[in-house]
Amino acid sequence: MPATGDSAPDFTAPLANGDVDEFSLSDALSEDAPVVLAFFPAAFTGVCTDEMCTFQDRLAAFEDVDATVYGVSRDSPFTLNEFRDQNDLDFGLISDFNKEIIEAYDVEMDFEDLGVYGVAKRSVFVVDSDGEITYSWVSDDPGVEPEYAEVEDAVEAAA
Repeated sequence: MPATGDSAPDFTAPLANGDVDEFSLSDALSEDAPVVLAFFPAAFTGVCTDEMCTFQDRLAAFEDVDATVYGVSRDSPFTLNEFRDQNDLDFGLISDFNKEIIEAYDVEMDFEDLGVYGVAKRSVFVVDSDGEITYSWVSDDPGVEPEYAEVEDAVEAAA
């Protein structure tokens, strides 16, 4: 699993932003760094909705230091666009439908009792303009949300 101080694995994936565009981390870092990658297990679930809505509520703090927030999940970009619409999210959501990003960041988990496999652990990575991970948080408990103030502090330090 990439840790603080490591180079962030680069990737290209569909971005749900009202439309569906191609997203490349390396391109985003050259334009929108620092970047917050907030991995979540699935759209339209209670804790995931709370988490993404909390990032939305705190979005101004990230924008104040020119940081960009992206959610990342296994959901299709079409599902993610509907999730964005229903929750009034102003930031993009990256579709890792083939779980390549989840594997690269080593944040895969299963809900065996539900028959759901290969979703993202709830986790947050802050990546600076050099592509270095300056903050990482990964939870093995999908019911635990990140410490948002800690993420904001990490973004401010990386800006």
